[in-house]
Amino acid sequence: MGGRVNRRAFVGSCSLAAFPGLSPGKATIDVGGLDRSRVLGDAGKFLGKKPVTPAAARSPRSAGGPNDFFSEGDYWWPDPKNPGGPYIRRDGMTNPDNFVEHRNYLMRLSVEVPALAAAWKLTRERRYAAHAAAHLRAWFVTAASRMNPNLQFAQAIHGRSTGRGTGIIDTIHLVEVARAIPVIAESGALSKDELAQIKQWFSMYVEWMTESKNGIEERDARNNHATCWVMQVAAFAEFTGNGKLMNECADRFRSAIVPAQIDPDGSQPLEASRTKPYGYCLFNLEALATLCRIVSANGHDLWGFQTGDGRGVRNAIEYMFPFIADKKKWKHPPDVMYFDEWPMRQEALLFGGLAYGRQDYLDVWRKLPAGSNVDEVVRNYFIRQPVLWI
Repeated sequence: MGGRVNRRAFVGSCSLAAFPGLSPGKATIDVGGLDRSRVLGDAGKFLGKKPVTPAAARSPRSAGGPNDFFSEGDYWWPDPKNPGGPYIRRDGMTNPDNFVEHRNYLMRLSVEVPALAAAWKLTRERRYAAHAAAHLRAWFVTAASRMNPNLQFAQAIHGRSTGRGTGIIDTIHLVEVARAIPVIAESGALSKDELAQIKQWFSMYVEWMTESKNGIEERDARNNHATCWVMQVAAFAEFTGNGKLMNECADRFRSAIVPAQIDPDGSQPLEASRTKPYGYCLFNLEALATLCRIVSANGHDLWGFQTGDGRGVRNAIEYMFPFIADKKKWKHPPDVMYFDEWPMRQEALLFGGLAYGRQDYLDVWRKLPAGSNVDEVVRNYFIRQPVLWI
């Protein structure tokens, strides 16, 4: 058993170290104290679960091989007028008969590995890091089980496409895994060669994201898909030490993401126009704030960026804050599905609260639920271990 982390030192690092320029005493929160019981409870359960990767299941509708990730477009259904023909779209309505095994495996990885890493960080008990390392070997190192470093066959549509650029959003669940890997490596649970192989996997994946037809298609999307593309590239660039890509992410945030997605009043019109406007606005805001958190810690102040007409993440968080604090104030129609499941403990309030010195954001954040058993929520709530971030 390792030594217990000094709580006062941990709280201090949570408040300031990850947010250069933040004035001491402006806004603070004891994330370690708040989350310790939750993290250790979850991590203890995960110690008994073996790794599962895409090699464990295959869909007859997949055009890929045994190590290829496969998923299907959420809102695509059989056509009642042509049951055996191409699927048709029903926006906001998830098809329950889709192949979801690979996505579920990836979500499980994203839930368990960061929780185990957070438990090691809080306790220094090696068993947590060792079990997390077993998952990482299975997914990114071992030839028989590792996932191929692309999403060529993600978000397929029966009768229409074997895989689309929109599928890249499935790997938002690798963002916090990438965050956890250096923490796990610090424990010594990964050898230098294993860590190098994992970094090589992420380097190959981010190369595919930035150079493939599907990757470029997703980069050029206009809504939350574009945000999530940049957020992922930034996260994987940080992990692999790719400064050139980090600079490109900062530039894209300023030139494409903010101007297209945030109105001067802070609203997100592309998300608000969907059939699940509340959930989508929260989801995109999480991605925007996580992107700011990553890139701002690597030499670019995205928190302070604002266009000439006032668009920026600061006012995007300000716009959504009243509706997170009190959903009854929401101005748009309720989501067609899962409206009652939101909000969660939205990390935009945590990251934004520390970046902007807003104690009111932190006070609301700490009162919101930190976990859910609803698949839709798990899929769209992808930053779950703030201990790894601040």
